[in-house]
Amino acid sequence: MLSLGDVSRQDAARFMGVRGEPDSQVSALLDRAMEMVIGNVRPQFVWREFGTEQRDEGIALIGSELILTGKDIARHLQSCKRAVLMAVTLSSEADKLIRKTAVTDVALSLAVDSVCSAAVESACDMAETEIFSAIDAPYRTWRFSPGYGDLPLDLQSKVLAALNAQRRIGLTATDSSLLIPSKSVTAIIGISDVPVEQRKSGCEVCNLRESCNYRRIGVVCRSK
Repeated sequence: MLSLGDVSRQDAARFMGVRGEPDSQVSALLDRAMEMVIGNVRPQFVWREFGTEQRDEGIALIGSELILTGKDIARHLQSCKRAVLMAVTLSSEADKLIRKTAVTDVALSLAVDSVCSAAVESACDMAETEIFSAIDAPYRTWRFSPGYGDLPLDLQSKVLAALNAQRRIGLTATDSSLLIPSKSVTAIIGISDVPVEQRKSGCEVCNLRESCNYRRIGVVCRSK
C-alpha cells in the first residue's frame, strides 16, 4: 500500500478544465477536495517482472498468457528483453467519495473526481519509484497502457489476470474493459540494457484522441 503524498494541484485544476490559474472559488473547492482525498484514499499497487519474447502475433510476456499486439508497443519495447507489468488503484474509497459528494454538492464532486485523477497519476509515479528501487533496470521506458496507440484496450482483463490483481488489490475490468475501481491504471514499462528512445506519449498515441472530452476543452489528461 502506498501513502498518498503530494497531489499536483495544477494537474487537478487541469482535469477540471481550468486554463491558467484557478480563481478563488475553484481554489477553495480544490482545497476541500484535496483534504478529503488525501484523508480518505489509500492507493494500492501490484507488479510483476517478465521476460519478453517477440512472436508472430506480438510480444509475449513469458510466464503469462498475455501477448502485446500492435506496432506502437512493438516500437516501445524494441530494445527491451524484460518488462514490468503494474496496476495501481485508489481503491473503492475514491469512487465512494465521488458518489457521496455528488449527492450534496456537484461542484465539489467534480473537484474530488479531478483530484482523484491527479492522485492516481501521483500514485503511479510513487509505485514506479518503489518498483525500480527493488530491481536492476539500467534503462527503462515510460508507462504504456492498454488503449494507448494501437495496443488494444481489451487486453485489460489479461493484464489483471497476469498480476492476479483482483485477489491482491480488488481490481477488475468490465466487459467493455473499464477498470473497477475507476481511478485505476495498468501499464507496461520496458527494461533495457541500452539507452531507449523516449518516444512520444500522450495525445499523439492515444486511441481516444478524437473523442476526448479533455481535448475538446483545450486541456490534456496527462502532465507528461
